[in-house]
Amino acid sequence: MKRVFVNGYGSIGSRIIQFIADDRDIEVAGVGKYSPDEKVGDAISRGFKVFVPKNKIDHFKNFDISGTIEDNISDCDLVIDASPGGIGYENKKALYEPRNIRAIFQGGEKITGEKTVASFIFNSRVNYEKAFDKQFAMQGSCNVTGMGRIIQPLKEKYGKKIKRLDATLLRRWADLEDSKTIVKDSIEWSYNPHHDEDVKSYMGVDTPLFIRAFKVPTRQMHVHAMDVRFDGPAPSAEEIINLYKNEYGVATLYGVKGTKDIRDYAESIKFSFKDTNMIHIHADLTEVQDDVVKLTYSDDQTGIVVPENHLLMQAMLFKRKKEDAFRHTEELFHMYEKKRMLEAHFKERINNTV
Repeated sequence: MKRVFVNGYGSIGSRIIQFIADDRDIEVAGVGKYSPDEKVGDAISRGFKVFVPKNKIDHFKNFDISGTIEDNISDCDLVIDASPGGIGYENKKALYEPRNIRAIFQGGEKITGEKTVASFIFNSRVNYEKAFDKQFAMQGSCNVTGMGRIIQPLKEKYGKKIKRLDATLLRRWADLEDSKTIVKDSIEWSYNPHHDEDVKSYMGVDTPLFIRAFKVPTRQMHVHAMDVRFDGPAPSAEEIINLYKNEYGVATLYGVKGTKDIRDYAESIKFSFKDTNMIHIHADLTEVQDDVVKLTYSDDQTGIVVPENHLLMQAMLFKRKKEDAFRHTEELFHMYEKKRMLEAHFKERINNTV
């Protein structure tokens, strides 16, 4: 059994720890908190031991704290760092490197430059085995993770027949649980979005991917509009849709009204955190025009990276065979059943309206 510490209890950390707590191979060493807010009480009420920085312990006098992060992580086998973007680098330098501890970082950190947390971005669909001997690895952001699930099957099927991939990312403004961020009545854009570099870091620098990214005033998922240009006539829409029929963590949906539509259904059938943990291809928006396939899919922001963290954890700690790792993740996340239920629900809806 391996000891794993989750450093951070926000949108990502609160999800990850509740799943790995049910992993028979893992002992949850605790959760790290940096602010004395209501999340501390939530973690304790769920049975998790909470640890805080030594220099902030006096700020947590109103809570039943189990100790300090510095003392607790020394005998851990792995830390899943789920702290806010940029803090992961500080934790790496102050906590993980001095103690020679393995760590997984989340999207929002840097893979190049002075504040690099890791040179390796993980995507289970692309580079699972390459994580085996890593001390530090970064789990790609939700958008970066989702693009790997979409692009890799295309690359394997069509190879050099794909001339370029042009993606427009419509990103949610804030997460569902994020009450501090104000969702502005504005559409804003990113200059030189990191997603392009991040995806190419694991897909290959020669991947003909070009990205525009916009933030839109919603908390309900991301949407990607991807144009796949072929060298010659494009495959049919049916062929493209069938390509993802058996892909793990990719559901093909019809008749969806919008991203909230999916969230509402996930909540109605008691999916944890209202998450589906997957990509949703919107089949009735898939079109072919000459040499271009127009593909639209939605991305379950915080949810999609949680099973990915679990797969990365297995690669780094156990060097488990890929098929065994996916089987173990399935025991906790029930992705196949979620996919079946989503596809059946929305297919039934479209059939009832015909």
